[in-house]
Amino acid sequence: MKEKLYAFMQGRYGNDRLNHCLMVLCIIALLLEMIFQSFFLGMIGYLLWFIVIYRMLSRQVYKRNQENEQFMELIRPITRMKSIHQKRKQDPTHHYYTCPKCHQILRIPKGHGTVIVTCPQCQHQFEKRT
Repeated sequence: MKEKLYAFMQGRYGNDRLNHCLMVLCIIALLLEMIFQSFFLGMIGYLLWFIVIYRMLSRQVYKRNQENEQFMELIRPITRMKSIHQKRKQDPTHHYYTCPKCHQILRIPKGHGTVIVTCPQCQHQFEKRT
């Protein structure tokens, strides 16, 4: 049975981050539909579920990958802020900043006053207080 499933999915797109997000939104919409008995929320939930299944079984891998890349670009600031917040929590002896030019995350030790920071990726210099 496992081999048949692998053969069926051969050449199909599968799952990605956008599909995960759509599945979560689908579950939320269907739960809200059960609570509020709203036909509109139920239709949104089923439409999202249809989109997830369509994207997962699609053979247009390039188009689905482009959609996922656009989604990832859209949520990149959120994921970057989450990453910086986690790093600040784990390492209280350093400040974490992003380069204003290339958005590289930089780690600077605390307690050195105002310093000029040089980004190792783009060589952009900017001033930060530690």
